Amino acid sequence: MRFAAIQYDVVWEDKSANHGIVEQMLHEAKIEPGTFVVLPELGDTGFSFNLPAIVDDSTLAWAQDLASRMQLWLQVGYARLNGQGKGLNCASIISPQGDVVGTYEKVHPFSIGRESEHYVGGDKLVVIDCDGTKICPLICYDLRFPELWRHAALAGAEVFTLGASWPNARQEHWRSLLLARAIENQAFVVGVNRIGADPHLNYAGGSIIISPLGLVISEVQQEPAVLKAFCKSQTVREWRQEFPALKDVRGELLGAIRVDS
Repeated sequence: MRFAAIQYDVVWEDKSANHGIVEQMLHEAKIEPGTFVVLPELGDTGFSFNLPAIVDDSTLAWAQDLASRMQLWLQVGYARLNGQGKGLNCASIISPQGDVVGTYEKVHPFSIGRESEHYVGGDKLVVIDCDGTKICPLICYDLRFPELWRHAALAGAEVFTLGASWPNARQEHWRSLLLARAIENQAFVVGVNRIGADPHLNYAGGSIIISPLGLVISEVQQEPAVLKAFCKSQTVREWRQEFPALKDVRGELLGAIRVDS
């Protein structure tokens, strides 16, 4: 399956401006139909806690229309409310027909950055079959919790797609952890970070696509860019068969979380 990671400077709390940036970058990159496109965390608002200003139906409506028009798979990040006035930091996967085929709610709000004061954590993972490739979407701070990734890998995830707003103060952690997650789970990893700045933080990008053996397929630093790669699920299956480390995982040491697959 073809993947494209879209790295750009997110305009603060301006959905229409960000939608325009994404569409222009996709058109200029000549993305082929059937490609799986990954956008950053909260990719049309920035990492905002201003829920009254950023929660509405326009993000999903735009994403569904875009996926249908361009015949793409699209992973889009946005905020919604949980019914008690708190936010849920979400990543939805949209099919080329414009259907929402799965939604992941960030399990680990970034408490150090006060996200947990405004957003609550989700309670499950999703592994979605997209044209024969099993994909697990995750979000930013989830990168620091390998048990999530392990549960998804054991449930069959072959590609992890992580959208982020990862600050440049810990940029080396970003790259190192993504490499580790790919190696230990014997899976492709598509990590998409934003660039630029918001009213609170600076972001250094560093979006990257990594093979199941930990080899960097494509990587960019701090400029706007569209990373492309072909991630073949057969490569994952063959490597897991050749070097079957996942078979030695002791499930009783992992704890439990629901995985919808």
